[in-house]
Amino acid sequence: MAFRSSELLRCRCHHFPTTFLATNNLPKIARTPLSNPRSEYIDKGGLRGKRSLRKVIMPPRKKLQGVDDELLKLLDANMDGVAARRRAREAFKRIQLGVDHILFKTPSDGFKTEETYEVNSRGLSIFSKCWIPETVRPKAMVYYCHGYGDTCTFFFEGIARKLALSGYGVFSMDYPGFGLSEGLHGFIPSFDRIVDDVIERYSKVKENPAFSALPSFLFGQSLGGAVSLKVHLKQPRSWSGAVLVAPMCKIADDMVPPWAVAQVLIGVSKFLPKYKLVPQKDLAEVAFRDLKYRELTAYNVIAYKDKPRLQTAVEMLKTTQEIERRLKEISLPLLILHGEADTVTDPSVSKVLYEKASSSDKKIKLYKDAYHSLLEGEPDEVILEVFNDIITWLDERCK
Repeated sequence: MAFRSSELLRCRCHHFPTTFLATNNLPKIARTPLSNPRSEYIDKGGLRGKRSLRKVIMPPRKKLQGVDDELLKLLDANMDGVAARRRAREAFKRIQLGVDHILFKTPSDGFKTEETYEVNSRGLSIFSKCWIPETVRPKAMVYYCHGYGDTCTFFFEGIARKLALSGYGVFSMDYPGFGLSEGLHGFIPSFDRIVDDVIERYSKVKENPAFSALPSFLFGQSLGGAVSLKVHLKQPRSWSGAVLVAPMCKIADDMVPPWAVAQVLIGVSKFLPKYKLVPQKDLAEVAFRDLKYRELTAYNVIAYKDKPRLQTAVEMLKTTQEIERRLKEISLPLLILHGEADTVTDPSVSKVLYEKASSSDKKIKLYKDAYHSLLEGEPDEVILEVFNDIITWLDERCK
């Protein structure tokens, strides 16, 4: 499928279908810090020349059940800085764990948890959390890589509990700029830098004598699948296997921007790397099939829900192109799970990963009619089936 340079050029990435635009069709909206955060300015002058700004009042924030107006005001803060995100999460933490979702009906005892903030080698405060079985030695350690715009809190809390109650130790972290970790919200200046941050944090955990002798598995969702694969490619002998849920590992052929357009995007990103100019569809609508669970995504209050920043979009494009070239180098045991009706990441791409990976131990399963968020947005029976498939696969490799 060919695209003119003025058309939208889409690639399917995690939790947001990222859309790449040619430079002659740049959007003319510039967000400006305001005293009233529920408004924005529309820039009628574009990126060059004198700007003519018109103030537009945004519609009131949607009401959340069980949340009063005073609490909602916390969500009107500028979330670019980590302090606002940490305040919002602290205020909503108990409310999040009380929402009506099968993930949060898992018992909260039988394991111990710990939340930490550690400054990494680049001077950034990184949030991480662990769930460790309390009465038995873990069968193995599972190291989580979250998706684009997401965090290792909220929905993943329920996922981690189920893994811990099945006998697995779980470690997670928020990438710089996401969730509760320091950094400009939603900004990926370098995908390799994120991968190095993950390696640094998880390598330190694996050095702990309590865990060093145990099998260690990567667990990546969507963009986290790309992170997991890149971690493996940098540490080919360090991991016992990887569970990849709807992984972002290659852009479908009919979605790749023309070479010339991609080069222009890369060029513009050098001057406007943090600019939010890439439109996106509603995440909940395209990722969550269950309508009741779709409504609960509003409680993920520190997820990045704005337009993707230009450099972030370019980095995701470059990363998927690199992974596509290196699929044959992937050699660790793999479990690949994907919804057949996923329009965020392409299930046919997971088939390509399965076929081309050199792993001698690999398995793929596609779920009929399922959307992108297999563990959060499907009917309960599908969520339980996916969990059972993951636990069974892990158990077989820990015997």
